[in-house]
Amino acid sequence: MSTYAAPLKDMRFLMNEIAGLKDILNLPAFAEIDADTVDSILDEAAKFATEQIDPINIIGDRQNPPKWDNGVVTVSPEYKSVYKQFCENGWHAMPGDPEYGGQGLPNLVNFAVNEMWRSASIAFALCPMLTMGAVHAIEHHASDEIKQKYLPKMVDGTWGGTMNLTEPQAGSDLTAIRTKAVPDPSGDGTYRITGTKIFITWGEHDMAENIVHLVLARLPDSDPGLKGISLFVVPKFLVNDDGSLGERNDLICSAIEHKLGIKGSVTSVMSYGDKVGAKGWLVGKAGGGVAYMFTMMNHARIHVGLEGISVAERSYQHALTYARERIQGAIIGDEESKKTPKPILFHPDVRRLLMDMKARVEALRAIGYFAAGNMDLAKFSNDPAVQKKAQAYVELLTPVVKGWSTDSSIEIASEGIQVHGGTGFIEETGAAQYMRDARITSIYEGTTAIQANDYIGRKTAREVNKETGEVGFTARAMYKDIAAFADELAKDAELGDIGKNLQEAAKALIDTTEWAVKTYGPEPQVASAGSVPYLKLGGIVIGGWLMAKSAQIARQKIAAGDTDGYYKGKIATTRYYARHWLVQADAVAREIMEGGPSVFGLDEPLF
Repeated sequence: MSTYAAPLKDMRFLMNEIAGLKDILNLPAFAEIDADTVDSILDEAAKFATEQIDPINIIGDRQNPPKWDNGVVTVSPEYKSVYKQFCENGWHAMPGDPEYGGQGLPNLVNFAVNEMWRSASIAFALCPMLTMGAVHAIEHHASDEIKQKYLPKMVDGTWGGTMNLTEPQAGSDLTAIRTKAVPDPSGDGTYRITGTKIFITWGEHDMAENIVHLVLARLPDSDPGLKGISLFVVPKFLVNDDGSLGERNDLICSAIEHKLGIKGSVTSVMSYGDKVGAKGWLVGKAGGGVAYMFTMMNHARIHVGLEGISVAERSYQHALTYARERIQGAIIGDEESKKTPKPILFHPDVRRLLMDMKARVEALRAIGYFAAGNMDLAKFSNDPAVQKKAQAYVELLTPVVKGWSTDSSIEIASEGIQVHGGTGFIEETGAAQYMRDARITSIYEGTTAIQANDYIGRKTAREVNKETGEVGFTARAMYKDIAAFADELAKDAELGDIGKNLQEAAKALIDTTEWAVKTYGPEPQVASAGSVPYLKLGGIVIGGWLMAKSAQIARQKIAAGDTDGYYKGKIATTRYYARHWLVQADAVAREIMEGGPSVFGLDEPLF
């Protein structure tokens, strides 16, 4: 089994050169944070991920996964111990607002640190991720009384948090929600919640003292659609006025799911109101539940995309370790290997697989960090124009980060198994877990199709500039910038081949975007049939753009006398990406523009 090691060089390079860490640290909101502090945080996080979280990954997956007994869920002692250290060391509180005990660090820094947690163990990292998502929703929409009562202990990890949307009959279609909330007969302003929620991540466990559930439910006589859904805070244990825990609320984990992957995390069936009704407090206004929950969902979608990046990185590291150690057969074209055996790292196709994994992970990471940096600018910049552009970029990139990163992680994890050969299919090797863990990431928090429909629809064909009337103006502007950069790079004596491939890929994305804008209105089904390939095309090209920028910067570092082999590697990885992935753009564009009609082009369905 290999040990996870955070790819700190690539993380720091992207944070500084692509995501704009220096500019972010110069913002007034981060006046007390400098580059040395960030470096120390990354070093310590890397150490904690390697030494503490990585060893419990296999424990949660195979040796001692969570157990359910009559509503009580227990996790392994190792999980509990690491979670306690995680909270005591301040890692749980790091992303939180200082007003509630958080550290107020840039989102970009949190993003990099969270990559380490998720690479070391997605299942473990899901617990703080869901809690902080609940924190964001409460912070943005709840009353001051609710904030003060719940947020400090949720931020530091003493209490956990969840989101409760899905029901047996209501998956992506939230209009089908049946969970009810009725005013408490006492007239104290609270509500009684009854209903069943499924697929609740870390909905019950024994690591935190209390669990604060955010539950979507319908008030009596409410609108039957989305406008009739409200959001409620429903704690596992009621909280007294002095902050101490009171009696157990009327809710229970009635079962836990047995899953393909992320087995170390608890996925619960939650039953509310089996007796008198679970006591809940309304968040914000009645009927605002779906909008409020999307504060949490948007946070979660970016971070699920990060899960894709993280598990892909972990799979690559595991495969590389194996390829360096495994001796198997003579190397094609290497006569010396017949006398002195070499590891499979030298086999041509194994090298291709590893280069593919490495290049794709770096492209995914570049997009994720670029989006994270824009999140900081959108929230904290003092320049309204910068804020506006950054927010537009975040909105455009969110479905790409979530959808393309997670789809890619499944493929990359599969390549990792292939590097291992037959042993990769055996659980003891550890390679199979990454593929099992990755598989859920393209499903939960909005499937790839949901992300793709958002990308081609609301973020492109339905985005209208109120001042100019231009449709899809953010996407068009970004893609024109990519094309302009490619035109300049194509003239470069050393990197011109990368620039030319990016030129062709950018043209394919621009042409396809124009098709999407024209097609979506009159033929939304045809456009939507090509939405997932369109999302893939966006990921390929945006990733290629940021990789090409990285190669350009790396070449400048080398020209300035920097001998770090990382920079040569960055150029080589980018060249691989350009020749293996950017060249696919034209074919994907044809799939989008010509493939949609073939899905709906028959008078009679085939099935």
